[in-house]
Amino acid sequence: MRRTKNIFIALLFLCLSGTAFAAKITDVTSSVVPGNTRCEYLINPKGLDELQPRLSWTLTATDTAAFGQKQTAYRILVASTEGGLKLNKGDIWDSGWVSSSQMQQITYKGKPFVSDKNYFWKVSVKDEKGKISPWSKAAQWTTGLLKPTDWKAKWIGTDQIFDPAQQDCNISDSWLRKTFTLKTKPGKANIFVASVGFHEVYVNGKKIGNDVMAPSVTDHMKRARYVAYDIAPELKAGKNVITIWLGTSWSIFGPYIVKDRPNTPIVIAQATIYTNKNTTPLSKPELVISTDESWKTHRSPNKLLGVWDSNRMGGEIWDANKEVANWNTTACDETTWDKAITYQPKLILSAQKIEPNRVFDEIKPIGIVERNDGTYRVDMGVNFAGWTEIKVKGKQGDTVKFLFSEREQSDITFSNHSAFVIGKTGQGTFHNRFNYSSGRWVTIKGLKSKPSLNDIRGWMVRTNYKEATTFECSDPLQNWTYNTIKWTFQNLSIGGYIVDCPQRERLGYGGDAHATCETGMFNYHMAAFYTKWMEDWRDVQGTESLVGNMYDENFARKSIMSGRIMNNGVLPHTAPTYMGGGGPAWGGIVVSLPWFIYQHEGDKRVLDKNFEMIKGWLSFLDLNTKDDMLVRFGGSWDFLGDWLWPGATAEGMNNNKPQTVFLNNCYRIFNLRTAAKIARVLHKDKEAQQWEKQADVSSAAIHAKFYNADDHSYSDKSMSNLAAALLGEVMPQDLKPLIMKRLENEILVVHKGHINVGITGGAMLFKVLRDAGRDDLIYAMTSQTDYPSWGYMKANGATTIWEMWEKDLPGHSLLHSSYLYPGAWYIDGVAGIKRDPQAPGFQRFIVRPPLLTATQMEWAKANIESPAGLIKTAWKRTGNQLTMNINVPPNCTAILQLQENETKNVTDKSNHIKDLGLKDGFRSFELTSGNHIIKTEKI
Repeated sequence: MRRTKNIFIALLFLCLSGTAFAAKITDVTSSVVPGNTRCEYLINPKGLDELQPRLSWTLTATDTAAFGQKQTAYRILVASTEGGLKLNKGDIWDSGWVSSSQMQQITYKGKPFVSDKNYFWKVSVKDEKGKISPWSKAAQWTTGLLKPTDWKAKWIGTDQIFDPAQQDCNISDSWLRKTFTLKTKPGKANIFVASVGFHEVYVNGKKIGNDVMAPSVTDHMKRARYVAYDIAPELKAGKNVITIWLGTSWSIFGPYIVKDRPNTPIVIAQATIYTNKNTTPLSKPELVISTDESWKTHRSPNKLLGVWDSNRMGGEIWDANKEVANWNTTACDETTWDKAITYQPKLILSAQKIEPNRVFDEIKPIGIVERNDGTYRVDMGVNFAGWTEIKVKGKQGDTVKFLFSEREQSDITFSNHSAFVIGKTGQGTFHNRFNYSSGRWVTIKGLKSKPSLNDIRGWMVRTNYKEATTFECSDPLQNWTYNTIKWTFQNLSIGGYIVDCPQRERLGYGGDAHATCETGMFNYHMAAFYTKWMEDWRDVQGTESLVGNMYDENFARKSIMSGRIMNNGVLPHTAPTYMGGGGPAWGGIVVSLPWFIYQHEGDKRVLDKNFEMIKGWLSFLDLNTKDDMLVRFGGSWDFLGDWLWPGATAEGMNNNKPQTVFLNNCYRIFNLRTAAKIARVLHKDKEAQQWEKQADVSSAAIHAKFYNADDHSYSDKSMSNLAAALLGEVMPQDLKPLIMKRLENEILVVHKGHINVGITGGAMLFKVLRDAGRDDLIYAMTSQTDYPSWGYMKANGATTIWEMWEKDLPGHSLLHSSYLYPGAWYIDGVAGIKRDPQAPGFQRFIVRPPLLTATQMEWAKANIESPAGLIKTAWKRTGNQLTMNINVPPNCTAILQLQENETKNVTDKSNHIKDLGLKDGFRSFELTSGNHIIKTEKI
């Protein structure tokens, strides 16, 4: 018995000691752990040519029940090898401990980089008590070819030259290949590939990577972006072959015609092959493979249908009778292959610093109807832009045609069509490769028997940015609108810019970007995407607008709106695509978008890189002012105001009416005020003062000319002009509440809660109402179910957002960028997660439940992976009570703003809440990091 008692005492002592030891371990553990590491906004990017990349991370709490977690310092290690990083050796850069709460945009300050090199990094932080966190997981990036002299390769292609007189493209999508021998299997081999036109890379028969339609769309008058591929795993000792497949696509796009580049797809590629995985500047490669005249070429069975121009984007045709065995393997017989042709285009070679295109969301048909004319009508169930795969059978030489349509009553829309020529096996599979279609219905012609549902598949294709946000609320119509806007946005984002429509034009309109960019930011990780698009705008600056046939030598660059190179700060209305009409709000995106990126990401570099472009644009507008007001300039498609409002087609949109002049002047003032804010951030006070003064003087001038004192409206008293005036803040401050009240009346009374604006006017309207917290007015417009409204689209069977408020006007796209602006409101309005204008980047943010009643919306919830961490909000109204669940990420602070009449008995179970008092009609509370459950009642 005594022995048992002693054992019990000993065990109890060990247990208590263990508990005490565990408590001690917990006590010394940091409250946060860094993760979600990014380099230039990207996860482990390959081929960067940025000499001072920026590193970012977010923090995770080690105790999710705790509050007040902070970062007080960080230490970054960058190593030349993964092994060195594991040993905590930052031989490339050791930042040392830096006292800072900054987690975003930390500029690299280590040793100069070497081309084609792997760099490994990680970060540790100190928490609010100075305790050191574990290291983040190892991350990496690889450098590209950092100097022009690093490129030893030549541009190559074929002797096929595009003939614009043909109905369909005359160029086959060609293969180019190079065979070579290696002594041993290599440890490291990256190939850098830049092409004009799309490309795919194969090594020993295997496609490298999951990217599709690479590279991202680029202004090929000036630039080609290269993509880095790791090919070492597919190389072997002995004979090897690299094959590059070129797709015609953008290589024949009219606005990109230049004398030194042929109108045919071309490529430049270079691979340095090393025996060892870890290399140093002194390492000697076993072999360098470069594109040159020694490469062999052969035409593939694939060819572009159409001519890659508006309404003639076409599709692809595959001729199975032209298939070549082993075209991408070492077993290929190259005796019938031709020598590649070398070319000398004057293009800047730079890295593709954006996510690639990828295939998403397999789409399966929901029905097939056999029609009396022997054709088959396939319903894919949803309108989408992307790829299709269709299995076919028939006789050799039969051509099976696929016609794509957005409309149930039409076999084909916008000439979207593809085809498959059956080979000797009598069967085959059509699959997109270098083009894509857009539509919901597929009409199949030329098949002798009905296909099965399993014979047909589709995929949406888009840039591979990551989703950031989820949202749901108690209103089914609002959920439908939110989800349909997101689906539409994704289908517009092929190639690293937002197109107006994927089926007809594929142009990157600046005006449309106002309707999409903040929707993008609040729902996806778009920073790299928009940074790339801003580089596109810098590339196109200095060239005027372009509406016409650039293959017509009597037109191209000869007269107004023909793409003349002016070098005076002018901007075309689209980038990187040049083509298309617009107005001041189209080019003016170069001011607005960098500012929105800065507000969202805290990124000052995007302001600095685009500052000279902004100056040039505003100087160009100055050339077109008289009496401190902007006057009409350019050609018939250069001074558009609002676009595609209800009934716009009947009224006539491209006009010289006073309301267009007024709206464009308001937008110029908005540009000036925004540019002044940018200048203040960059400490460029001279420009800031100049633009602030110009904005005030011009505001006074247009207010004096266009203000209607009888009812506190402007110009034609329209919704768009009222929104434009408020956006530009053109009125004396004492009139602002009266003009907002007049806008409220325009929405609720004159138009009975319906929207009455288009793309640009709508983007202005929603920006004004979101910033003013007028969720009630936005809800009134988004809750309608008759014309014009989003609910009207739903009632008419829409699966994507339309180009116009009307359904069946000729030439009207049913998948378009026009009305996507509510997508931002669902997050910063309904969910209440707002950026703090005084603290860009979300380390401090605002939470404000929407100005809605419980009968309008009972509850809403959202999660957003902000640049500073995961923010969650969920609110519910029950009678007079409002309950909120708010998750504030570590190292962040939330400012909760409640309506003054809704602050009775405010409680937070955590007690980590600080009353900041009344300001601007709201009672504000400061919330530290952690999970808060807050309840309050109406007074």
